[in-house]
Amino acid sequence: MMENIKIDRRSALATMAAGATGALLAGGAEAAAAQERPSQAVATTAGKGRLRQSVCKWCYGKMSLDELCQNAKAMGIQAIDLLGPNDWPTVKKHGLICAVANGPGGIENGWNRPDDHDKLVKESERILPLVAQAGLPNMIVFSGNRRGISDAEGLENCAKGLKRITPLAEKLGVTVIMELLNSKVNHKDYQCDHTAWGVELCKRVGSERFKLLYDIYHMQIMEGDVISSIQRYKDFIGHYHTGGVPGRNEIDETQELNYRRIAQAIVETGFTGYFAHEFIPRRDPMASLKQAVEICNV
Repeated sequence: MMENIKIDRRSALATMAAGATGALLAGGAEAAAAQERPSQAVATTAGKGRLRQSVCKWCYGKMSLDELCQNAKAMGIQAIDLLGPNDWPTVKKHGLICAVANGPGGIENGWNRPDDHDKLVKESERILPLVAQAGLPNMIVFSGNRRGISDAEGLENCAKGLKRITPLAEKLGVTVIMELLNSKVNHKDYQCDHTAWGVELCKRVGSERFKLLYDIYHMQIMEGDVISSIQRYKDFIGHYHTGGVPGRNEIDETQELNYRRIAQAIVETGFTGYFAHEFIPRRDPMASLKQAVEICNV
């Protein structure tokens, strides 16, 4: 299952390199099977807590964006993550926002290789104004895989490239966020795989418009100590993703993390951004999503 998830998300994110207007596609095989069942919008009293919750479209590959938005809105979810410009009007139609827009590059090919900087900068200069015009808060980027590049060199390379786009991000009021991913299970050789490395990158870039996407699932696998890391590095985190460990499935009692306590800890830091669900449901997708929203409704 873990291998399938790795391939699915990598494939989905690869589409944004071919054109930032592409929506992210299919989730895992189990999610696809679950989504063959009919789904109806399920109202809930959740979503009235202090966290602004979102959900990643790629986890629900068999469900149209319209249907996901309808269900999400009924649950109190306020946003959808990881979409290109072609999908933003659909989200807006339902009174939601795209919390994280697709950016240039992909997981394996990112900002740690100087030879790619000109291409990534050119794409960023095209995408960032679109993100700002649509009123969206964040654009995602990735470090890329190491492929022999040391962590010290990767830091230097990423900082050098990202400094070329942060002035525009600052001018437009868009935050560029780099995702922390695990290189142990899902994304072998990915460089931005520890919080401390990502924080050091933020310091070197030196812009309030560059922060981290702290993926709780990925960082639990790599280093654990989730709540302490959130508290310690709160000023460098611009967005969160969820996911059950192990398996990247539901965030309920079937996995090892206490997501209600994690959500409370995030709120206690004064976080005002978006907190997005990115798990592959094993059961009825919308029932599992509703449960996740309620768990994190603090």
